[in-house]
Amino acid sequence: MTTIGFIGSGNIGGTLAELAVKAGYDVVLSNSRGPETLADIASLLGPRARAGTVEEAATAGDLVLVSVPLHAYASIPVAPLANKVVMDTGNYYPERDGQIAVLDDGTLTSSELLQQHLPTSRVVKVFNNIYYKHLGALARPVDAVDRSALVVSGDDAAAKLAVIAFLEAIGYDGVDNGLLAQGGRAHQPGTPAYGAPYGPFEDEQGRPATKAELRQALDAA
Repeated sequence: MTTIGFIGSGNIGGTLAELAVKAGYDVVLSNSRGPETLADIASLLGPRARAGTVEEAATAGDLVLVSVPLHAYASIPVAPLANKVVMDTGNYYPERDGQIAVLDDGTLTSSELLQQHLPTSRVVKVFNNIYYKHLGALARPVDAVDRSALVVSGDDAAAKLAVIAFLEAIGYDGVDNGLLAQGGRAHQPGTPAYGAPYGPFEDEQGRPATKAELRQALDAA
């Protein structure tokens, strides 16, 4: 069975770890504070989950989720992620991350910045446009009429297919929105595809968003 490595196990990472375990994946959780701080969540997730260092999660994962504040992107280890699919949940928030010139002037998207840092990895932007509580609440079986979709962007077609297969396993359809450059700009903060398709944050259960609805929001960006 595929193992998912988690670099960052906060709101998004923790939610996805739970969905992954329910779908039958093994998970290795990590954060910047050390595996001992994740012992409780790993125990709650059961025998398919364990805590490790960032390097251990990167090495163990067949797919690796990076879910850290953007200002920490340079701390992500490069060597253990070589040739791996890296799922990037990151968004640029200048009030948190500080001003980053190549993002401010539109030269790069945040995921392109991570891709530059990980030149031998295959970065796919995903899970960045949905509130973590909606992410947990809206997962549905493959044949559900109210199944939601999530958007992926990336420069490697096979990597996107691998991520979409993971989405399908944990309860979502996938919408391919092209390359990191064009896709990132279509589902980052401030775009119609960011947050709104799944309902207001105040409603923790969220609202299902179909592939057609998500595509419409992406096209409006």
